[in-house]
Amino acid sequence: MTQQRLLPINHGYNFRDLGGYRTTDGRTVKWRRLIRAGALSRLNSQDQETLAAVPVTIDIDLRSKPEILAAPDRIPQTAKYYHLPVFNVDVTNASRSDEEVAEEMQEPGNGYRHMQLEYRNMAKLASARQAYRKMFSLLLANSTGAALFHCTAGKDRTGFGAFLILSALGVPRETILQDYLLTNETTAEFRQRWVAQLQSSTAELGNRDAVIKNRSDMMAVFPGYLTAAIDTVNQLAGDPKHYLTDCLGLTRHDLADLQRLYLDEERL
Repeated sequence: MTQQRLLPINHGYNFRDLGGYRTTDGRTVKWRRLIRAGALSRLNSQDQETLAAVPVTIDIDLRSKPEILAAPDRIPQTAKYYHLPVFNVDVTNASRSDEEVAEEMQEPGNGYRHMQLEYRNMAKLASARQAYRKMFSLLLANSTGAALFHCTAGKDRTGFGAFLILSALGVPRETILQDYLLTNETTAEFRQRWVAQLQSSTAELGNRDAVIKNRSDMMAVFPGYLTAAIDTVNQLAGDPKHYLTDCLGLTRHDLADLQRLYLDEERL
């Protein structure tokens, strides 16, 4: 199933279809309608043709303006681009240099704690709520083709976005968490190469072992990261459904329309 989810993208990673997930009432998420991804800045013409063949009709970029200026998306000709910044800068550090981040990562556990903090911020900051609210508006208007949403690494801002979307569609939390953790599998080779490179270049960066462990934790996903966001959601609204309505402004009709658009009606 993991291989079925992965799109054959050669110059990007973590491009995954959210189709096929079962909801609590026995329906399934439609294939080729919702795609989560990493950045599109390195796509070549073949990759763009692959996305056009889906077809991807909207590209939702959750990155900050500095990230976009440094690495703008290369989108397929079938897609319309939308910039919905969750944060004003990349607080997840996916786009910062190793040297910049290393200064803040000398203490063991800082990487894990930092990511938990930013996941909480994804649920409560005004900029984040505005971005995810607009994301749902675009999903509601996208009657054909696939909506692709992404950040830089395709794991944090994208991961919380996937949690919100799948929750709105009625997918159980256990399934959502499994999808979230797939990032560790789909990016394993990339992260191993990156850690090897980091190990060979951080001798002068103080507490070398702590820096490498903290940076490794920040490049991966853990249940505790998403749980930090879900706990904040529950504190703010009681549960994800009420967060969608009370904090993001979705109506019951909106939720019904999302399910009509993105779920197969046949119950298994």
